[in-house]
Amino acid sequence: MRVLPAGASAVLVETEDGAQAAALHAELLRRRRAGGEEARALAGVEEIVPAARTVLVTGLADPGGFAREVVRWDVPAVRPGQGGVVELPVRFDGPDLGEVAELWGVRPEEVADVVVATAFRVAFCGFAPGFGYLAGLPRRLHVPRRATPRTAVPAGSVGLAGPYAGVYPRVSPGGWRIVGTTRAVVWDPSRDPAALLTPGVEVRFTVAR
Repeated sequence: MRVLPAGASAVLVETEDGAQAAALHAELLRRRRAGGEEARALAGVEEIVPAARTVLVTGLADPGGFAREVVRWDVPAVRPGQGGVVELPVRFDGPDLGEVAELWGVRPEEVADVVVATAFRVAFCGFAPGFGYLAGLPRRLHVPRRATPRTAVPAGSVGLAGPYAGVYPRVSPGGWRIVGTTRAVVWDPSRDPAALLTPGVEVRFTVAR
């Protein structure tokens, strides 16, 4: 890991890959909940924000002390279900289902089986409020974005792009390959928390009946 200053009271921790970033994020949350000596380096912390290969930690009372300590931590891998589990029923009726099937070398009706069998976890959020980037696709199942993005992708669309899956929280432009739709509301400002899919949550897609 490499720790970079990010202002007077924040640091950006660069990790080797997404799995290490997810593990560090989980460990930071665990230590903050535990309190006491384990949380000593996190004194004053305000936000812990993961990204593809980094974790931003803000509000630190002693960012230098945190930087010296975090690189010595023994950070365990994320355990299945550690951050909670959300099930999302999906109707696999997306306009790009055939293209994804061809890229994967399966029949269109088998795409659902592959997605349902994959263990996804929210790596980080971005693009739009409530949009979680779901990691878990093995490299052989990575798919390129569409050459021409759509100007309007319906809310609830389940898409694939590169190593990630995602659910569009609202109508918006997008270039992900859409394989299905869900009725789950992934972003609701009147709910606490507003986002259904938060970093660390495990996501299990099921076939909607």
